[in-house]
Amino acid sequence: MTLGLYLVRRLALSFALIGAVFFGMLLLFEVVEMMRRFGGSETPMREIVWLSMLRVPATFYQILPLLVILSSMALFLGLARSSELVVIRSAGRSAMRMLREPFLATLLFGALTVAALNPLAAAATRAYQARLAALQSPDQQAQISLEGSALWMRQGDERGQTVIRAQSVEPDGLGFRNVSFLLFERDTGVPLIRIEAESARLVPGRWLLTEAKRWDLSAGNPERDAQTYLSLEMESDLTGERIRESFSRAGTLSVWDLPGFIRALDRAGLSSRPHRAQFQAELALPMLMAAMLMVGAVLCFRHTRAGGAGIRILLTVLAGFALFFLRNFAQVLGENGQIPLSLAIWTPPIASMLLALGVLLHLEDG
Repeated sequence: MTLGLYLVRRLALSFALIGAVFFGMLLLFEVVEMMRRFGGSETPMREIVWLSMLRVPATFYQILPLLVILSSMALFLGLARSSELVVIRSAGRSAMRMLREPFLATLLFGALTVAALNPLAAAATRAYQARLAALQSPDQQAQISLEGSALWMRQGDERGQTVIRAQSVEPDGLGFRNVSFLLFERDTGVPLIRIEAESARLVPGRWLLTEAKRWDLSAGNPERDAQTYLSLEMESDLTGERIRESFSRAGTLSVWDLPGFIRALDRAGLSSRPHRAQFQAELALPMLMAAMLMVGAVLCFRHTRAGGAGIRILLTVLAGFALFFLRNFAQVLGENGQIPLSLAIWTPPIASMLLALGVLLHLEDG
């Protein structure tokens, strides 16, 4: 146990140093990019630095698996250089027993990262987007729909699915003009109700319509029985934040918010496959980080006097990038429906871990 804690402490120190270096590099790159983007305006330097700091956590979170393999490489190369690896092996510790505590610590760290750092990165990304929109001029701000086009939304309830079409949207994303609501029966898909409104405002739990006209499409003469309202309310589970999030990448959502958002998309009849892939990828992140640890350990277990340290470092870095690329490529295939989601998300980390384990048993304990 003492030796295991020593290895975990060394691994944590290596990760902290490497993580600090990469975080500083990412921050520097973001500051340079923000200065290029806003340097000619009246934006103060502190605002540029703040925008950069809000941008960095999301990128840093994405490269965590690469930092783990670099930390594993630094740990075992350091042990080999100081001959501690030889002493540990001569004391009867096999390679498998030596990796037990670092492996479990990496799994635990990965779980804590997903539970705590993922929401922080998502919140920082949303704050960055909001602050960036506030700094831009009104004609440069991102709009949900362009002039002459239409915004389409869907919501679901126990009666069926409602398709919503708005000709234009206000900058806050909660007010809409020239809005149409068409309610379809859930099982048959038959249109039941149509509502046309001059304007609509989304408030928590309902729509507020003004100058609305409602047609009951199941009636014998819908136009004759149509009703006109100066104001009308409709129940809704949509929120302004959910509408804005639906136009952004699934990665901007916190792992804690993804299940509820997926259920809302399913109720509305929209595709939730990218969000399901993102959710499973977050759950598989601890396994991916543990696989990176195993790959880095396998390639760096030999003593430095055996030679070839440079080749092993190069192979470790290439293996880490290859695994990282393979995982992202498989996730894209899963999101597009080319392969099943579970196969796309869980196969790369598990296969890499088993491959590293086989090579380790053959080289060290075979």
